[in-house]
Amino acid sequence: MRSDEVKRGIDRVAHRALLKALGVTDDEMDKPFIGVANAYNTIVPGHMTLDKLTQAVKEGVYAAGGVPFEFGIIGICDGIAMGHEGMCYSLPSREIVADSIEAMVEAHKFDGLVVVASCDKIIPGMLMAMLRLNIPAIAVTGGPMMYERVDGEKVSIKDAFEAAGMYKSGKLDDAGLKLYEDFCAPSCGSCQGLYTANSMQLLTETLGLSLPYCSTSPCPSSRKLRIAKQSGKRVVELVKRDFKPLDFINEKSFENAITMDMLVGGSTNTVLHLPAIAREAGIKLSLDLFDEISRRTPHIVSIDPTSKEMIVDLDESGGVPMLIKKAKKYFHDEMTVSGKTLYEIAEMAVLRGRDIIASPDNPLHKEGGIAILRGNLAENGAVIKAAAVSEDMMKFEGTAKVYDSEKEALNAILDGKVEEGDVVVIRYMGPKGAPGMPEMLLPTAAISGLGLQKVALITDGRFSGATRGPCIGHVSPEAAVGGNIALVEEGDTISIDIPARKLELKVGDDELAERRAKWKPKERELKGYLAKYAKLVLGAEDGAALL
Repeated sequence: MRSDEVKRGIDRVAHRALLKALGVTDDEMDKPFIGVANAYNTIVPGHMTLDKLTQAVKEGVYAAGGVPFEFGIIGICDGIAMGHEGMCYSLPSREIVADSIEAMVEAHKFDGLVVVASCDKIIPGMLMAMLRLNIPAIAVTGGPMMYERVDGEKVSIKDAFEAAGMYKSGKLDDAGLKLYEDFCAPSCGSCQGLYTANSMQLLTETLGLSLPYCSTSPCPSSRKLRIAKQSGKRVVELVKRDFKPLDFINEKSFENAITMDMLVGGSTNTVLHLPAIAREAGIKLSLDLFDEISRRTPHIVSIDPTSKEMIVDLDESGGVPMLIKKAKKYFHDEMTVSGKTLYEIAEMAVLRGRDIIASPDNPLHKEGGIAILRGNLAENGAVIKAAAVSEDMMKFEGTAKVYDSEKEALNAILDGKVEEGDVVVIRYMGPKGAPGMPEMLLPTAAISGLGLQKVALITDGRFSGATRGPCIGHVSPEAAVGGNIALVEEGDTISIDIPARKLELKVGDDELAERRAKWKPKERELKGYLAKYAKLVLGAEDGAALL
């Protein structure tokens, strides 16, 4: 066992003494040492009960004959960080999570690893660490938040963000606004809809790195505790069999994850995270692969923000196993951490409530939920959640309103300076330019809340999974490195054609060359982690991974 390096031999007397200071007994020295990375904290609703899940994991480890060692991992709440400088730290925190787990596992030579997390950036960082370390490992994801109702309608955190625009436009009074504040986030768990956190939980299960139904079992449920305990037991079995992630994770596993993303219309942030995770396994995922799979994969379930259905409704419909069962022909039958293949798990799928999953033969959309656009405004690609765009906005041409910060854009939107027919351009928001490629849910929520139907938004930053409408992100090259988005001027015409995968700035090459000759990169004084990150980060087309 790996842990023998810290507990065997005459020269390890001091090591054993330190372990005994923790309460480790002589007989436990012969058992597998399991690291349990726990992202519990009291600032993220998705993480507020991970201490209980982690306790269940440790009980499972003990029951199977292992010795668990718990250690903490940071977690940022994107919702609380949204709309201010704190959001610059969200995506960069993914690398801190991965590096921290690597450091703890290698320093203490754990034989196996269980990662316990819930929200976006934290789950991807943990999966990156699992593949980088390649020791027997399993993921336990915290599960979705439950929902409540306002005026008889299901509400989610998306509705709370949009409430500001509704209030500004006179659609809500003070009492109505407070209802959204009080009931849009009613429990523990990842926010209710198909945002980045829940998208990544679905993809973790599809990759085969968590046990069946782990992704959709609600956070408050005792079923989640049972899955956590089973995961603790399972990791000890994995250690005994020396069954590691890269023994079953391969290119086809990632194609399965992308396929699931397209079937459900997941968050555009997955286009950042999956390439970064795959990179740890030595696998290159190109934007072209995402688009290729999107073209051949139907969209068969609509979940908030594209409908009022929530992840707990998908759970009642059979979750990931039922999605795979219904769309079996689109998946590769790959092995999973459970010891069963995807097809074997799918055969056990159970429908417990309403069935919100359409047949692939009669899909909601013939193509997948995410599209990759290219053109002179995004030569290296841009990403849009096509499933969240109305049919009449799939092709759109509008007038550019240009802003160099999210705050500037948000103020203009709320002050009525953005009108129907406009294309809002928010730039210098990329991995290097912001830095950290912040999500911009506030401007998109304001547009929706104000009831603007014919407004598009384009950025070299990114969007929350709660974003809906013609919102195009990840534009690369980004403005900070001289991408053409830096050359857009107020009043320019921008053309969007999602079916044709086109994003074009209607300005001639000669004019663009003149503008480029005058352009100078914006200088921003940085310090600390963000300064290091800005120097090392790759473009959005490469998953904003670090060199």
